[in-house]
Amino acid sequence: MMPYDKKIVLENGQEFYGWGFGANTQAINEIVFNTSMVGYQEIISDPSYTDQMVCMTYPLIGNYGMTDEDYETKVPTMGGLIVREYNDLPSNFRYTKTLSEVLDEYGIPGICGVDTRKTTRIIRDEGSQKVMITNADTPLAEALESVENYVIPTDMVSRVSCKKRWYSRTPNHRYDVVAVDCGIKLNIIRKLNEKGCNVTVVPYNTTSEEIMKMQPDGLLLSNGPGNPEDVMPVINVVKELKGKLPIFGICLGHQMISLALGAKTFKMKFGHRGGNHPVMNMATGKIEITSQNHSYAVDCESLKNTELSLTHKNLLDNTAEGVECVKDKLFSVQYHPESAPGPQDSEYLFDKFIDLMEKEAE
Repeated sequence: MMPYDKKIVLENGQEFYGWGFGANTQAINEIVFNTSMVGYQEIISDPSYTDQMVCMTYPLIGNYGMTDEDYETKVPTMGGLIVREYNDLPSNFRYTKTLSEVLDEYGIPGICGVDTRKTTRIIRDEGSQKVMITNADTPLAEALESVENYVIPTDMVSRVSCKKRWYSRTPNHRYDVVAVDCGIKLNIIRKLNEKGCNVTVVPYNTTSEEIMKMQPDGLLLSNGPGNPEDVMPVINVVKELKGKLPIFGICLGHQMISLALGAKTFKMKFGHRGGNHPVMNMATGKIEITSQNHSYAVDCESLKNTELSLTHKNLLDNTAEGVECVKDKLFSVQYHPESAPGPQDSEYLFDKFIDLMEKEAE
């Protein structure tokens, strides 16, 4: 067996040794875990993981390679990947590159051979914390000093958002949607195209005046990384445009809508990440199996002082998973309907957005 060449060093002083793959580089990030059994390509290319190192709880990663059509962003910005067993010989007729080749291409380090069960338990019990991936021979004291001095950035949305507006069109479209890009997943745009929407994707700091000049039928606020309170340009847009056109928020968009209407958000102990969270639809009583990826949540108690009503609730920890204000023609969900882990549990949310735009056009 080859000797270990890499290790991770947690903020709490624990270290785990393994073998490197992907980019041969050192990195410090926030460590989080994801419980998905499949979908590692969508995970590493989800902009919401910017500056985060993801520990995969499923033990075998890499076995179906990477496929050109399945990316959620054009340039992955994940901080790093921690896995138990890495497979560099994929078996999949669709694959075009190995996971390691893609990570190397985008400067993302990976490590395998790590006890991911123990690592996950540490995060679960102590909360998410800072972590460093480095060479196996890096002195522990030196690594811990670097981790301690690392400051988690607050500008992630500005870095992953598009710099110029761009378009995604579909034949015989019925509606025009402006999507505010805070780190948008491409499948959200694909879903809107499937529903007959032309989509104009705009930078996160686009003003409400610029948005209204585009004469959209609806406004979508995307997912994205970091603390929603750091994204004031979008929160202000919601305050200015609520009631003027239908607004649909997903993940970070859900949090920003809630903040704009007077609710509060908080950082969770270790967040929700994975495709297996049960969520109750408060109107129907149905349970949806959802895909999630977030560190922050909307405070349910704070909703009582707003015009928002709770539409969805997480059955694992009772956090707010959906809100709505009928008067202002807006609604949002914390989970990702475009990820479709159900696989069709959450499709109706896009239809609801279409229905709002149809009523507005009447």
